[in-house]
Amino acid sequence: MATVFENIISGVWAGRFVWTDDECVAFATIEPTSPGHVLVVPRTPYEKWTDAPSNVATHLMKVARIIGIAQEKAFGVPRAGLVIAGFEVPHTHLHVIPLRTEADVLLSNAVKATDEELDQAMTKLRDALLSQGHGSHVPESMTSLG
Repeated sequence: MATVFENIISGVWAGRFVWTDDECVAFATIEPTSPGHVLVVPRTPYEKWTDAPSNVATHLMKVARIIGIAQEKAFGVPRAGLVIAGFEVPHTHLHVIPLRTEADVLLSNAVKATDEELDQAMTKLRDALLSQGHGSHVPESMTSLG
């Protein structure tokens, strides 16, 4: 049975994408802890991040760093945070979160966002990634990888 992330990556379920490459994608979580919170997800569904081959884990961290830098610019936050937990979906994913305070890193503080809030935040983040020269990895449409 496919994971929720496999269904989002394949287009079965909707997603708001800010990054795509051969190894991974990044898209908005519908329950952010702060505006701009995204998930960096490998295309291959490794159950735990420690199951991913070293080259995949390294790539996910590189992409998370690029997105974190863009979040700092787009949302005017002092830093971006990173959480790898993975209990909610058995498919490796890195939470990259714009941080105003340490409370923003607590996944227990996540709240469902409206479609408008998600669209606004992802547009800001996509614009920041484009302005930083990552256009080849920002999908043309926020809602599809194709």
